[in-house]
Amino acid sequence: MRILMLAPLPFFQPRGAPFQVYHRARVLGEMGHHVDLVTYHVGEDINLPNVQLHRAWPVPGVRSVKVGPSLAKFPLDTLLFLKGFSLLLRHRYDCVHTHLEAGFFGATIGRLFRLPHVYDMHDDLAETLASSNFTHNKLLIGMMRGVVRTTLRSAKSIIIVYPELQNTVDTLAPGKPTMLIHNTAVTAGEDEGTPEERAALLADLRRDLDLPPNGPVLLYTGTFEPYQGLDALVDSMPTVLDAYPDAIYVLVGGLPEQIEAIRERARELGVEHALRLPGRRPHQHMPAYMALADILLSPRSEGTNTPLKLFTYLDAGKPILATNIYSNTQILTPDVALLVNYAADELAQGALTLLADAPRRERLARNARELSAQRFDPEIFATRTAQAYSVLTV
Repeated sequence: MRILMLAPLPFFQPRGAPFQVYHRARVLGEMGHHVDLVTYHVGEDINLPNVQLHRAWPVPGVRSVKVGPSLAKFPLDTLLFLKGFSLLLRHRYDCVHTHLEAGFFGATIGRLFRLPHVYDMHDDLAETLASSNFTHNKLLIGMMRGVVRTTLRSAKSIIIVYPELQNTVDTLAPGKPTMLIHNTAVTAGEDEGTPEERAALLADLRRDLDLPPNGPVLLYTGTFEPYQGLDALVDSMPTVLDAYPDAIYVLVGGLPEQIEAIRERARELGVEHALRLPGRRPHQHMPAYMALADILLSPRSEGTNTPLKLFTYLDAGKPILATNIYSNTQILTPDVALLVNYAADELAQGALTLLADAPRRERLARNARELSAQRFDPEIFATRTAQAYSVLTV
């Protein structure tokens, strides 16, 4: 099968949506399908079997794309659609597979070229728009709800990546076939190397991060967007450091201005010495960062979409401290993570509880690894993706 895949995002970059696109394209290529993947001009080239990357024409002055809605998306999406349309005029495809807002393009293309449409539903776009700072205009949000409805009703197969999205499908396109496919823990381009190479990388990281020999390490990875809850996490540090002066918080990710804002907050609290902010790091290094950690952190403050980091956290086999919100609890339970309310004092108490209880840390870590193997194994991801495509032949 030849598939035209439209992904309106920077590809590749180590954040949630690009990882989802990466793994979907990877699995389809491994199944023997040929995928023409159309993305923005921004991002890192990655080679995948049977996947041909096509970049849309660049927008002058746009060198990065922020997470979530933005004005830059309008010209970027227009050029992406035109790139996809030009490919349709030159090649014969068996289906169109879309991500995010490109689902509306899939509805249009599917109708014009009589192609079945597979929609990869990362989240509810109308809800995302309403909860963002981009706009609170009810008319625009209502129009986005209409776009989501049109997209869902046009799709022959809908892939959802967390359970809450089923409610959106049932409301806007009742009866449409869906397939819940949780993201996999495999890291894009991951190459752990030999045991000696892994040990050398860990030693290099310890030296680069200036970690004390015996202090506990609490690790966060991901974006530094406001909903990630990093302000409350930093606010929790003084209480933890009073009990564990050698503790180090390592927050991996963020844009330069976001990193500086977190650093300034830590400076005001007098905890900058215990904070490490290495910025965005190569995705291949994430397993090594997690290997250094004693506790993995997901302090998210709001949302319903499952953070992609949770799948790698579980697979890492380390104790997890997370906020007790639906975004986290769709995947995490008290058996695999310590769940606390979103507040600085709650995050501090949670960290102190785990640091003081080695058997509990070991139990949570063991359960996390077992859950990852049972529910989020790469083979399960591949099998369910094949099942989502089986609908097209019915």
